[in-house]
Amino acid sequence: MLNRRHLRVKVLQALYAFHQSDTKDIKQHEKNMLAGIDEVFEMYIWMLSLISEVANYAENDKEERANKHLPTAEDLNADVKILGNKFILSLNDNRDYLIALKKYKVEWHFEPELAKTLFTALKKSPDYAEYLAKTDDTIQTDKDIIKFIFKKVILKSSLAEQVFEDKFIFWPVDRDVLQALIAKTFKNFSSEDFKQNHLAEITGNWAEDREFVVDLFAKSIRFDTPYQELIAAKTTNWEPDRIAMMDTLLMKMAITEFVNFTSIPVKVTINEYLEISKEFSTPKSNSFINGILDKILADLKTENKIKKIGRGLIE
Repeated sequence: MLNRRHLRVKVLQALYAFHQSDTKDIKQHEKNMLAGIDEVFEMYIWMLSLISEVANYAENDKEERANKHLPTAEDLNADVKILGNKFILSLNDNRDYLIALKKYKVEWHFEPELAKTLFTALKKSPDYAEYLAKTDDTIQTDKDIIKFIFKKVILKSSLAEQVFEDKFIFWPVDRDVLQALIAKTFKNFSSEDFKQNHLAEITGNWAEDREFVVDLFAKSIRFDTPYQELIAAKTTNWEPDRIAMMDTLLMKMAITEFVNFTSIPVKVTINEYLEISKEFSTPKSNSFINGILDKILADLKTENKIKKIGRGLIE
């Protein structure tokens, strides 16, 4: 699921788009940001659907083999055991999943060869042969082959990779989140009673997390000028155009949290943005951002502008 670091990245992306855009409609950019977060859940639903498509392709494969010009005895008796897989049956019976399929208009007609290609790879694997040979199946063993389909078939497929990259602009960034959501789903689908199984949630508490991202986005924009001045005062030896835009945005977001988010410890804020800088900025950004933020933080403390609730939150 999306944790606070992932959410900070979504705010960073939205701020970058805002500053690069000629349109300064904050509400529209906020709407786009929230839509970008929802797109992670949409990507999750599409992936679940693809897993189901691969498993259900066993029926198509059986028909194709039976209709060969000279089918073998094995072709005429193709094993379609996976059609009764408890995870797939539970997924396809899940009300929230079915609603999401309709909401996002999920269907795979635009890429008809994908499921066939993936099922062919699955069919050739020793793991699938072992699964078909099992006679004492449980919800756990049924999940094991679905995990294999996801991790070793779909995620290893260059065709599937290309499809998701084309459909979801932030696929490379959100891929790890998707894997966490799928892993959570495997954990949630643990009951033989399908009604007890449920999808993963996009965050641990969306009401709180939505307020966090909206506030962080809005306040980073509202206080952009004074926070830019704080940064400029500590970078007098640097030409402004030599400072990466991502570095500036990350520092402004950090300062926003220092001053305006009373329940977030300073150390947490610093660590989060330093980690984000490793992925989204230059190789030297980490130490640069850390040094500038330390200087700004010292001034803010001296001016008594850091107000944190709870013991030990400043240090």
